[in-house]
Amino acid sequence: MARQHETLPYRHVLTLPAMGSAVRIARETTEQVVTEWGIHRTHRIVGPALLILSELVTNSVRHASALSPNITVIYAGGPDAFAFAVHDRHPYQPSLLHAHLAHRGGLATVVELTLGLGGTAVLRTDADDQGKSIWITLPL
Repeated sequence: MARQHETLPYRHVLTLPAMGSAVRIARETTEQVVTEWGIHRTHRIVGPALLILSELVTNSVRHASALSPNITVIYAGGPDAFAFAVHDRHPYQPSLLHAHLAHRGGLATVVELTLGLGGTAVLRTDADDQGKSIWITLPL
């Protein structure tokens, strides 16, 4: 079974150094990407998507930069969905379910916002278990 984001026709990849400015650059790039893909800035998912992305990039900068000097943001989109992932090369793999049930911290906010929009949040580990991506898929 194909992952939904793999079947979306639009793609964009952004690689940034794992430093504070990565959050701003990732947000600005996201705004450009959604606009280029025909998603209006006032669409109900854009504001929450920017917050979710900011939390994920911030987490990677804070917690993974010692082992992952770069962060990659992968965007995928189509007529029915907008998806993005934040990837780093730190081996720690947070539990999205635990974060959601604990109702604390940035990752809990990510999961709550995603589910509230009818979307999905999925952790995908690298083949060597030395990195991961958190994929967010939001319905349009």
